[in-house]
Amino acid sequence: MKTILVTGGAGFIGSNFIPHFVQNNPDYEVVNLDALTYAGNTANLKEVEGNSRYHFVKGDICDRQLVESLFKQYNFNGVVHFAAESHVDNSISGPEAFIRTNINGTFTLLDVARKNWLNTPFEVKPGCESNRFLHVSTDEVYGTLGKEGLFTETTSYAPNSPYSASKASSDLLVRSYHHTYGLNVVTTNCSNNYGPKQHNEKLIPTIIRKAIGGQPIPIYGDGMNVRDWLYVLDHAKGIELVFKNGRAGETYNIGGRNERTNNQIVQTICALLDQEKPNASGKSYKEQIAYVKDRAGHDKRYAIDATKIESELNWKAEENFESGIVKTIRWYLKNLS
Repeated sequence: MKTILVTGGAGFIGSNFIPHFVQNNPDYEVVNLDALTYAGNTANLKEVEGNSRYHFVKGDICDRQLVESLFKQYNFNGVVHFAAESHVDNSISGPEAFIRTNINGTFTLLDVARKNWLNTPFEVKPGCESNRFLHVSTDEVYGTLGKEGLFTETTSYAPNSPYSASKASSDLLVRSYHHTYGLNVVTTNCSNNYGPKQHNEKLIPTIIRKAIGGQPIPIYGDGMNVRDWLYVLDHAKGIELVFKNGRAGETYNIGGRNERTNNQIVQTICALLDQEKPNASGKSYKEQIAYVKDRAGHDKRYAIDATKIESELNWKAEENFESGIVKTIRWYLKNLS
């Protein structure tokens, strides 16, 4: 039986990844290390509660003593590193937490993995030959695009927020541990995720929550910012493929090929809500849309070229935005209190 450490597994993407991974990999145990900050919730992991191959540990990835004790106890064969501060607005008002978790936390995990898996640089300990560290990152490290073009794995980094700068820093730390020490690492950079279990503050849950709550639906600026949207389970499957089959030291961009403006997102969701849960007033939810002051340093457009993971690892997004958003809305209508 192999054992992997998943960090931040009670958050949005991690809590979609873990049930999928546990179900599809009966030869693995999963240890989930999560500090349960505001974005983490153990209720997101009901599917694996009581499963003998799943273990939860509440703790901070910056706590080196704890991380070392877990490596000693479980002798991990791999790390899948989700844990991060990821809310851009919060990074503008309070960047310190992003530096601590995203940079210092990633360093702690890398360094403990290095000391447990390697004797010296490029000399792997016996039995650790296939051990791997997968780092989950974001397309925001690449900065912003004009109207044309896509981010590829060779796009230069140009982060524009404290959040994206902290993630870019962590990406470079991961890269350095491969080139300096020979640590078996892979990195994934994803486009905007959506789907079940996402934190209420994010765009799509906010639209749904505000709409059915009868409140103004806030859209930044003119609503013309463009994002590529990726259904979270498709992302989880991509991470699993990269963890198992990706080439050591490589980066894989995971995107949904579903570019939408924020205006298109809010219009689509309101139209679907009009069908799924008609407003008691008889009015369309679209009448609640309200444009608010734009966010500082708001990148105009992100879009990912996922050719590498599609061609090398045979990954393909199974959901398009039209199918994924219906599943997402129905989940929130059922689960929003």
